[in-house]
Amino acid sequence: MHSDEIAAIADELAAADRAHGVIPRITARFPEATIEDSYAIQGVWRDANIAAGRTLVGRKIGLTSKAMQDATGITEPDYGVMFDDTVYPSGSDIPVEHFSNVRIEVELAFVLKVPLEGPDCTLEDALAAIDYAVPALEILNSHIELEGRTIIDTIADNAAYGAMVLGEVRKRPDEIDLRWVPGLLYRNGEITETGVAAGVLDHPARGVAWLANKFHQHGARLEAGEIILAGSFTRPMWVSRGDEVLCDYGPMGTISCRFV
Repeated sequence: MHSDEIAAIADELAAADRAHGVIPRITARFPEATIEDSYAIQGVWRDANIAAGRTLVGRKIGLTSKAMQDATGITEPDYGVMFDDTVYPSGSDIPVEHFSNVRIEVELAFVLKVPLEGPDCTLEDALAAIDYAVPALEILNSHIELEGRTIIDTIADNAAYGAMVLGEVRKRPDEIDLRWVPGLLYRNGEITETGVAAGVLDHPARGVAWLANKFHQHGARLEAGEIILAGSFTRPMWVSRGDEVLCDYGPMGTISCRFV
């Protein structure tokens, strides 16, 4: 894609975000678009938000589990950025009108105590760099029509990230077997999805290493203090105004929120 086309799509996505609407698939209009083009679109959108005063607090990794890949038809991970005004504590009321195609995912988030960089970052390197893990719900926010979308569409749309709800229980990687953290997801008191964190690449922190290696290709690294949302180990659950959501993470506590 040409730079002016990339900038135009980034503007369309920003307008859709403000209007809480959707735009036609990028791949339908630009069938020659590449993954590099989609990250360039995301980068233009990201930089415009930072220039407008928003503060980047971390990164989300998506499509790291077989459950999510099967649910979307997309077969490789992606990543996006997270801003400070998208982070909610457990128990929050979430304004549903702030989002489009609103769904919930069950995840673990990791906060880094030291920088992490590739090119040969391993799971062990990631675990050594992590300060603590905390349970999280991701709120998906898709501004591109869902039917027929590809990873190129999703990446350009900031990997469909909308917001996250963070739990209160923090565990160092040596305090708990992170592979066996469970997730029991309820909507209005009815259980809808279950999973364990090992569904994410066989270890939820493996995505952190993947992201560090991916960043190295662009001459960047993950910084100390960043929150890394590691990807869902359940399928996404649709929510509507009035829904009450609770997720039980066993030894890592519960998260609740309500959509208003």
